[in-house]
Order: sequence, then C-alpha cells, then structure tokens
Amino acid sequence: MKIAIIPARGGSKRLPGKNIKDLAGKPMIAWTIEAALESQVFDYVFVSTDDEKIAEVAKTAGAKVPFLRPAELASDEATTNDVITHLVDWFESEFNQQVSTLAIFQPTSPLRNAQHIKEAMQLMEEKSAKAVVSVCKVEYPIQFCNTLGTDGSMDGFIKPENLKRTQELEPYYRLNGAIYLFEKGYIDKLTDIYSKGTYAYVMDTKKSTDIDTLEDFQKAELILKYMMVNNEYT
Repeated sequence: MKIAIIPARGGSKRLPGKNIKDLAGKPMIAWTIEAALESQVFDYVFVSTDDEKIAEVAKTAGAKVPFLRPAELASDEATTNDVITHLVDWFESEFNQQVSTLAIFQPTSPLRNAQHIKEAMQLMEEKSAKAVVSVCKVEYPIQFCNTLGTDGSMDGFIKPENLKRTQELEPYYRLNGAIYLFEKGYIDKLTDIYSKGTYAYVMDTKKSTDIDTLEDFQKAELILKYMMVNNEYT
C-alpha cells in the first residue's frame, strides 16, 4: 500500500493558525491535501494532527483523519519520525495491510502540486530508488557566502577560484521540504534517508516557498494568485 501523510500540528508560534489560514481562497492545508489526492498516486491520504479545527478542515478537503495525535506526539519534542511511525503502526494494525511506500507532504509547501508528486513518483520508479526528496537551486551562489569573524574582516571571504561570474559557478541545491517519498524501510530511521539509493527531484525555486512566517505566507499567496490568473498552477 502507498500512503501519504500530512503532518499538521496546531501550535504554530511564528504564524498562529497557519495550517488553516485562508491562502488564496482556501485553507493552506487544503492545497497540499488536494495535490496529494489529485496525483492519484496513493491508496490513502492521511492528516496527522493534534488540533480539532485542523482535523475538520482536513476532512472537508478530502483527507482521512482517523484520530487526534496522543499528547506525547503533540509536543515540541515529538519528531516527524515519531509521528509517521505511530500512524503507520496504527494503519497496518487497523487495516491488516502492509505499507510499502510512504510520502510526507508538509502543509507549509502549498505550491507543490499534483504534477510534482506524480513526477517524483515516476522518478522513484525509474531509478528503482529507495527514496526521492525534492530540492531546488540555491537562490544565490553559495560560493559567495562565508562566516565573519568578530572584527568583520573579509580577508579570504571568497576563495580566488570562485571570483567568477554567477553563471560560471557550479549550481548548488537545497532541500525545499515539499516532497519526501520513501520505502517503508526508512520508518524509525528517517535521518538515514540522505544516502545511496535516494535521488533528488528538482523543483522550480518559485514553487519551493516554505511557509514559516507571515512574510512567507504573503509571498506564497501572491505567487498562487498570479499562477491561478495565468493558468500556471499545474
């Protein structure tokens, strides 16, 4: 069985209520739920939450929310690995079915759509991959970055071999948090995912916004509204 899990805690400190905050006409979490469902890749799409309001919104959007998380999985100390393991154990016991492939979709990545998910799954199948993780290009050349000492001296700040035009520098990529696909074998050891057998699914930087602050939210809303008006949300 292939299942998608959307983890959504209720206690957001930087942007309270962000998971169900109205984003370009629908609750933010609904963008992720609809993308997962429209991809038609999964047998089940679950939302794991500790919040009744999030649960109701998620159900309305079409996801399954079989329970509210127990208290120990609703704390700041609870890890994504804990949450995923708990839900998979429940699923296999409740449905008497074995999970083969899982996805984690953060609701804070609303610009990731069904086509991205389908392409990531296709990559996993083509590569016979153990996992696929989404990335995007680093917005600015990392070769132009360094630490600064307490005196602010820029002596040796940029290596001589990196003093080139931007287009001549090797591109770097970063995790964008939008898509994690992996075999069940990574359950309880998600930190091992960045290893042999895992491949990168490269996404456009514009569609890689991860919402953590009000500024992130406003940026994502502007991009979404522009894409919707121009039929680019595909």
